[in-house]
Amino acid sequence: MSLHSEPPRIGGVTAWGFVVRFGLVAMCGDIVYEGARSITGPLLAHLGASALLVGVVTGVGETAAFGLRLFSGPLSDRSRRFWAWTLGGYGLTVVSVPLLGLATALWLACALVILERVGKAVRSPAKGALLAHATAVTGRGRGFAVHEALDQFGALLGPLIVAGMLALTSDDYRPALLVLAVPGALLATLVVRLAMRVRDPSGYEPAAGRATTTAARPGRLPRAFWVYAVFVGLTTTGFATFGVLSYHLVTAGLLSAAQVPLLYAAIMVVDAFAAVASGWAYDRWGVAVLAALPVVAAVVPGLAFSGVVAVAVIGTLVWGLALGVQESTLKATVADLVDPSRRATAYGMFGAVVGVGAAAGGALAGGLYQVSVPLLAGVTAAVQAAALVVLLTGSVGGRPRSRTA
Repeated sequence: MSLHSEPPRIGGVTAWGFVVRFGLVAMCGDIVYEGARSITGPLLAHLGASALLVGVVTGVGETAAFGLRLFSGPLSDRSRRFWAWTLGGYGLTVVSVPLLGLATALWLACALVILERVGKAVRSPAKGALLAHATAVTGRGRGFAVHEALDQFGALLGPLIVAGMLALTSDDYRPALLVLAVPGALLATLVVRLAMRVRDPSGYEPAAGRATTTAARPGRLPRAFWVYAVFVGLTTTGFATFGVLSYHLVTAGLLSAAQVPLLYAAIMVVDAFAAVASGWAYDRWGVAVLAALPVVAAVVPGLAFSGVVAVAVIGTLVWGLALGVQESTLKATVADLVDPSRRATAYGMFGAVVGVGAAAGGALAGGLYQVSVPLLAGVTAAVQAAALVVLLTGSVGGRPRSRTA
């Protein structure tokens, strides 16, 4: 397609229009589930859960959110019913979160927390495959970055809405969760309308980049993808979770518990900025821009676990920079490494690798933090150095194959 030709439209929607509309869907989704997740621990405790049970339930939920993608990804590719998987996954979230506000039994609340995470696993690989078609026109990096920026805006609004409702109702969890049915209804409306208008987003992609059959049987993923998966696994393993960072900030007396959500909101802003900047750079220079990710992640512990408030806050914001690259440009690269008929499978595997790496990173950071912060910083630097070596020597790829319009 010539850069000066008319951009392709499907159902009257351009590729950029699809990206923005899909981003608004993701934004509403984040308002719903990030709002609920912001009070999951206190809610379960209110219903009688112990700290151990809260840890088990949230841990099982995260395992489901990432691990089940190993199944939902290939199944999405085999069926080619990406919208059905997307709608089903969002449906689980839209239903489970308001019901959580009505739950009075602990076992039911625990089940709903896990069910919401299952919804995430059901929809994520199919969402990535759908978005990849449109970003072939907009530019992979920029398309995924805009989607991520809108997504993170929802992640910012959700907890703020819940916090406001709790303040208005004297910490009554029921209305705080029930109010999330409103963005849930908006989400359902937006995603159904988009699915009806753009039934087959593969029409955005140049013919050479489309799947050739309607019932593809995914084969092996290419070697470049597996090398990339090793890089992703290493760089996420050498990356502390916000839970560990916030634990340090509060227990070290640097910030109050009430100040942590405000810092998290600032991180979401930094995340969105980093997503857009790295996405633009990826479309211009390709995979090479990801070399900055291990470098940035490596300096986080030395700053974020400082005993000086300003330094620790700066380090946490730097953590947000790395997070923005992880949640946008890392995903965009997958679409350029894998054939369209295998993208949902690849996104399922990618999600599983990120999940395992994040779990390992949280355990590594938490364990080493209790022993020695300098040791934590040293081990993190070593892991990120290994990730950088894999990226630079593993023949992951050069410039992106996506085209801009």
